[in-house]
Amino acid sequence: MTGKATTEPEKRRLALQEALDAGKTPAERNRMGQFATPTGLAADILRHAAAQLGESEKIRFIDPAIGTGSFYSALLHVFPKRRVDTAAGYEIDPHYGAPAVNLWREAGLDICLQDFTQAKPPSESEKFNLLICNPPYVRHHHIVNEEKQRLNMRAYTSCGVKMNGLAGLYCYFLGLSHAWMAAGGLAGWLIPSEFMDVNYGVSVKRYLLDKVTLLHIHRFDPNDVQFVDALVSSAVVWFRKEAPRAGHEVRFTYGGSLERPKLERLVPVETLHRDPKWTRYPVKAGFEEVDTSVLGDFFTIKRGLATGDNSYFILSPEEIERRKLPLEAFRPILPSPRYLPENEVAADERGNPVLDRCLFLLDCQLEEEQVRRKHPALWAYLEEGKTQGIAARYLCRHRTPWYAQEDRPPAPFVCTYLGRSDTKSGRPFRFILNHSRATAANVYLMLYPRESLARVLEDNPALKRRLWEFLNAICPQVMLGGGRVYGGGLHKLEPKELGNVPAGAIAGLLPKVVPTNRERQGDLFG
Repeated sequence: MTGKATTEPEKRRLALQEALDAGKTPAERNRMGQFATPTGLAADILRHAAAQLGESEKIRFIDPAIGTGSFYSALLHVFPKRRVDTAAGYEIDPHYGAPAVNLWREAGLDICLQDFTQAKPPSESEKFNLLICNPPYVRHHHIVNEEKQRLNMRAYTSCGVKMNGLAGLYCYFLGLSHAWMAAGGLAGWLIPSEFMDVNYGVSVKRYLLDKVTLLHIHRFDPNDVQFVDALVSSAVVWFRKEAPRAGHEVRFTYGGSLERPKLERLVPVETLHRDPKWTRYPVKAGFEEVDTSVLGDFFTIKRGLATGDNSYFILSPEEIERRKLPLEAFRPILPSPRYLPENEVAADERGNPVLDRCLFLLDCQLEEEQVRRKHPALWAYLEEGKTQGIAARYLCRHRTPWYAQEDRPPAPFVCTYLGRSDTKSGRPFRFILNHSRATAANVYLMLYPRESLARVLEDNPALKRRLWEFLNAICPQVMLGGGRVYGGGLHKLEPKELGNVPAGAIAGLLPKVVPTNRERQGDLFG
C-alpha cells in the first residue's frame, strides 16, 4: 500500500488473485470486465473515505462487485475493526467468489455469490452508509438487448434515471446501487472516465447532478493506466445520497493521487449542468458558450468505411495480379496512418495514390451470377470468402451484395481517428491532404466540404492547401478537449466531436463562405 508495507491479509489476497487470474485467459476476463483494483489505489480510496466520514461513525460497508476483496482488505487496514458494523459483497463469478468466501470467512465479510443486478435491495434499516466499488467494465455490445432492457428498468426503478442504450454495465451498477445506500451514505466509484464526455454518459451525469450530491471527481492522468491489463482511463467519483444544495460546488482533481493531485478546482453544479465535456476540468476555470463557427459548419464529417475484414477486402496490386482479379472491381484506399509518413498524398495520372504502400479495396456492385459469368477468377475469390466465413460476418451479411462496400467517395481532407499526445510532433491527430481518388477505412475521419465551401474551392483551388494548413495548425489542446481519452494516453475523435472543434478562422480565411441553416443542421455522425 502507498507508503506502508502490505498487510498479511492483503499478501494472501494478492497471492490468491494472481492464481485465479492465471486460471482465465485475458479475453475471458475482458469479456466480463474483471480488472482487480491495485493494492495502493484501494488503500488511497479507503483513506479518502475515512477523511469524509465522522471519526466515530459505525461503518456499514458494501462492494457490489467485490472480486477477491481488495477494497475490504483496504477497509480493514484503514478503519479499526470495532468501527465496522457490517460488511457485504456480491460476486457473480464463482471462480473468484468461492475462494474469496474462504479467504474472508473469519474476517467478518459476508460475500453473496450472486449477480448483484438480480439481487433484492435491503430494507431501510439494513442499508449501507459506505459503498466502494470497481464495477465490471463490460461494454454495451457484450450485453444482449433483453438484458439491457431488464437492467434499464431496474436502474430506473432504483434511481429514477434511464440509462442510454450504449451505456456499459458499470452505469447500470451505479444506478442500481442507489437503492442499497442509506440516506446520507457515502459512495466511491472507480469507473472509466469516458462517461464525462461521451453521449451515453449524459444519463450518468444526470444522476450525479440531480439525484445525489456530487462531491469530488478525481481523474487519473491517462498516461498512468491504473489497470495494466485494461486500456482505460479511470476516475474516482464520490457522492452522498442526499439532495444537492443550491450553489453547491464539485471538487475536480487531476493527476497524481487522490491525496496529492497535480491540479484542483471547484466547479459550480450550474456550470456542470450546461457543459457536455467534464474532462476540461480542473484545467479550465469554467464553460462559456461561444457563438462561433465550428468545423461541422464547413464540412460533412464521416468515419471511413468498415470493410468487414480488411485482410480479405484490401489487397496489394501484386496480390490482385497474382490472382488475376479484374482491376475494375477495386478502388484505391489509403493505408493506415503508420504507412503515411507525409501529410500529403499525391496522385498519378489515373488518380491512384503515389505511395510506397499502395492498396486497393474490393468493391464490386455486380451480382454473383454476373461475376461468375464475366470474372471467373473474382467469383472463385468470393467463393473462397464464403468458405472462410467472411460472407457470414455481421457487416457483410447486411450488405447487398455482401462484398459491396459503403458509399465513401474520396475526401480531399482526412483526419486520423486515433492518436497519442506523446508523439514527436506533439499532435495526436493529423490532417492529410488527399489529391488522389483513394477512399479511406475507419481509422480515418473524412471531411467533405459542404456545398458553399465546395463552390469557393472550385473557383479558387489554391485555397485547398491553405485550408489544409489551417487544419493542421489547430491547437492540439483544442482537439484533445473535443475528443475522448483512454488509458496510456490514447485519444479518440468521433465525427461529431471533430465537427464541434472551433473553426472561426475558416470564415476569415474564406469570407465568401456563409454556411446555410440547412448545412449547419447536416449530419456529422457518418
